[in-house]
Amino acid sequence: MIYLLGKIFLGKFPASRLLVYVSSRTIFAGLTSLLLALFLGWPLIKFLYRRGLRDNPRDYMDYTRTKSGTPTMGGAIILLSAGISALLWCDLSNKFVYILFLSMLWFSFLGALDDVLKVRVGEGISRWPKLFSQLSFGVLASLVILTPAISPLPGQLIFRFYLPFVKNPVLLLPPLLYGLFITLFYALVTNSVNLTDGLDGLAIVPSLMVIGLFGVFAYVMGNVKISGYLLFPFIPGAHEIVIFSAALVGAGIGFLWYNSYPAQVFLGDTGSLLLGGFMATQAVLLKQEVLFLIAGGVFVAELLSTFVQDFVGIRRFKRRVLYRAPLHHTFQHMGWGETKIVVRFWIISFLLFLIALSSLKIR
Repeated sequence: MIYLLGKIFLGKFPASRLLVYVSSRTIFAGLTSLLLALFLGWPLIKFLYRRGLRDNPRDYMDYTRTKSGTPTMGGAIILLSAGISALLWCDLSNKFVYILFLSMLWFSFLGALDDVLKVRVGEGISRWPKLFSQLSFGVLASLVILTPAISPLPGQLIFRFYLPFVKNPVLLLPPLLYGLFITLFYALVTNSVNLTDGLDGLAIVPSLMVIGLFGVFAYVMGNVKISGYLLFPFIPGAHEIVIFSAALVGAGIGFLWYNSYPAQVFLGDTGSLLLGGFMATQAVLLKQEVLFLIAGGVFVAELLSTFVQDFVGIRRFKRRVLYRAPLHHTFQHMGWGETKIVVRFWIISFLLFLIALSSLKIR
């Protein structure tokens, strides 16, 4: 909306250039969403509390008892703040913006439904219906992205498959196989973030690092000169992903103000699925799916620990492999304090962020 005004008044007022440039819009989008999250956060938290949308965690030992009654569905703060900021600062005619908005709305609605059912009924959406919804969006996204007539990607790039630290595409995947990969990728990313959301601030900071990382890649690949210098494929219009990413990062930082220990509101499935779906969409649009396995290593470890515990240990060998799953609960069982676990996971996430970022040059 503001971008459109900048285009209209471009050349008439010197300051109008700030409303058009990617760099300035990125900064303004982040600031706008951050301020919105800070100002909207407390009223939304009070609204959730009065509506009875409060978490009632299962009593594992003693550390969950003090959290009972904390409002959940805090992801609504991120959705509203980032959504409003993106509407203001993004080019709303850009296809990438449409796809990112759709992913936010789809997964936040799924998460909100799950959160409401947990509070009102005592049990959320069961595993298979939730997985079906995640896979359904993966199918929809793959149809849009892999259909040349409507894809936001250049035709010669659509079916190419890239690996981090490798300059050239390693494969040219058939449409059906690539579509299957994208579909499963959405399920992997969204569930891994969902499983990580178990401690105050644990999921949000690693998520913001991954979103920020893909924002950097979007800036590189959306600029013809920089992408050519770094030998990345040029994707016209990808610079709008940068602005949308900044809006998410700003909203996430504002949310962390209320979610830091001891949390005044929980992210809930509303937020964790939103963040996971957004990251998956970023990765697919930028052809950097495998890079998520590095940058999002904390999420991958949480997902693998749950898989090993449930499907390998309990179902196959009829015994636990870990004390508890996901992985952060194992450290709690070992006596680590919550803030120690969270901060150490943040440090690991930052290390993985730097390793993934190095793939811009080390190729």
